[in-house]
Amino acid sequence: MTLKIRVIAPDKIVWDAEAEEIILPSSTGQLGILTGHIPLLTALDIGVMRVRINKEWKPIILLGGFAEVKNNKITILVNGAEEVTDINLEQAKIELEEATNAVEEANSNKEKIEATQILRKAKARLQAAIVSNN
Repeated sequence: MTLKIRVIAPDKIVWDAEAEEIILPSSTGQLGILTGHIPLLTALDIGVMRVRINKEWKPIILLGGFAEVKNNKITILVNGAEEVTDINLEQAKIELEEATNAVEEANSNKEKIEATQILRKAKARLQAAIVSNN
């Protein structure tokens, strides 16, 4: 038995496929879903969604949103998403370091909020690069 997973961004359908397992970046931590999971509605954080298909994990970066689990169907509405095709691990590390520095150098609250969002995206990209390189 499989899960039917659909990831929908404002401008396109990012993912529409079946999988054996999914791990979501919920606002309260990582959330693993297998077939037969009870109905659930959860907020999603910026992070990496991992989908297991034929014993291989595929990462997708989610930029916040909501997920509904019901009857082995998972509908994920996101603010944005990035499919991981070729993330360069070294470049992801550099971007994380630059984002960390930007947070430290931010002066106003607005700058700190914007820099923190960029930092969270950089962390997700690095995590996805690590998953996709394994």
